[in-house]
Amino acid sequence: MFNSFTIKKYFMRGFLFIFLVGISAPSFSKTGKYRLTLRDNPATSIVIGWEQISGENPVVYYGDVDYGVSWEDYKLNVKPDRTVHYAEMENNFVRLTDLTPNTAYYFVIKDSEGVSKRFWFKTAPMEPDSRLSFIAGGDSRNNPVPRRNANLLVSKLKPHAVLFGGDMTVSGTTEQWQAWLEDWQLTISDNGRMYPVIAARGNHEPNNEMVYHLFDTPSEKIYYAITIGDNLVRAYVLNTEISIAGDQTAWLNKDLAQNKNARWKIAQYHKPMRPHVSTKREGDMQYMHWAKLFYDEQIKLVVECDAHTVKTTWPVKPSTGRKSDEGFVRDNRRGTVYVGEGCWGAPLRANDDTKSWTRDSGVFNQFKWIFMDSKKAEVRTIKTDNAEEVASVPNENPFDIPDKLDIWNPENGAVVEIRP
Repeated sequence: MFNSFTIKKYFMRGFLFIFLVGISAPSFSKTGKYRLTLRDNPATSIVIGWEQISGENPVVYYGDVDYGVSWEDYKLNVKPDRTVHYAEMENNFVRLTDLTPNTAYYFVIKDSEGVSKRFWFKTAPMEPDSRLSFIAGGDSRNNPVPRRNANLLVSKLKPHAVLFGGDMTVSGTTEQWQAWLEDWQLTISDNGRMYPVIAARGNHEPNNEMVYHLFDTPSEKIYYAITIGDNLVRAYVLNTEISIAGDQTAWLNKDLAQNKNARWKIAQYHKPMRPHVSTKREGDMQYMHWAKLFYDEQIKLVVECDAHTVKTTWPVKPSTGRKSDEGFVRDNRRGTVYVGEGCWGAPLRANDDTKSWTRDSGVFNQFKWIFMDSKKAEVRTIKTDNAEEVASVPNENPFDIPDKLDIWNPENGAVVEIRP
């Protein structure tokens, strides 16, 4: 039988225990919808973006040593460079520069309410013999299951960057964007590693501001270029939802002329020049202004989206000659390879408009997995439906082929090889 003194003693001990646990447990900040994006070379810079749900005065603490959530131990800290209220979210962006190439950086976000989880990223390499890994695709708008599968595979394949070609959502409503960004958290690896996205605009993004405000792109017009590595890749993001002629193509001509020393030049945009779905409109304006320019300036790889089907082409050049098919003929030596066309979660469409220069086509959920070094590029088409079963590549070797990865192996082979 407990007397009143004993009950009071145990009550005080319990209260003291709860109090001590409370003051020793970490207090997590009210942040979320984390994303990494790019404004410049990912070997030396990165943009950290997030939603500030509550709390004030957020600061990113970071460095090349992992201190977990012990924010006070990180050597460097910086406040947001840009804050914009959009889609009913307070989107904060920290633009880190002067980073060391090929280096892991760890970071937390501290605000008036606590500290976030610890995240990290690895900058791209800069050595002349570097090799880079990219994931490229788009059209994630309708179906959450294939969208989440593709996102999960990003976390397992660990690319240096994700080229996302637009149509993230159905119509860009607040609810759709918040759901999209929640699903994007699946691209974060189990150990907190994150991967930057290079975003383009699709026809389901009603305006340029949507992409600029949510991804902090280097151009408000959503056409721009980023050099990756030591002039290894110059990646062009173009905008098929605004005028092709005029300022955009003038800028593209000028930038190509200024970057002739880039080993590889690649491009991504939303609507294809020659879609492989018969109900889709031909991209005659892109063809008129970009096809010959791509060929003349040796843009060797182009990623297109929008049609929700699967294609890879042989290297082609623009031609209206007797043997041409829809304005192209095959040119194995100097031609451009076009790949696509979406399938990150949007409704699939029949591949019923193949061309004489189509290498392979199909219909399934997929994205492209691209390796590039100074000697060659390799493009694989990855089926994404079995994402849960796929193993992860090692952090030290993102070019390893993980167990159970479903690589499409059509009639003309699983690997498209391209030479500079």
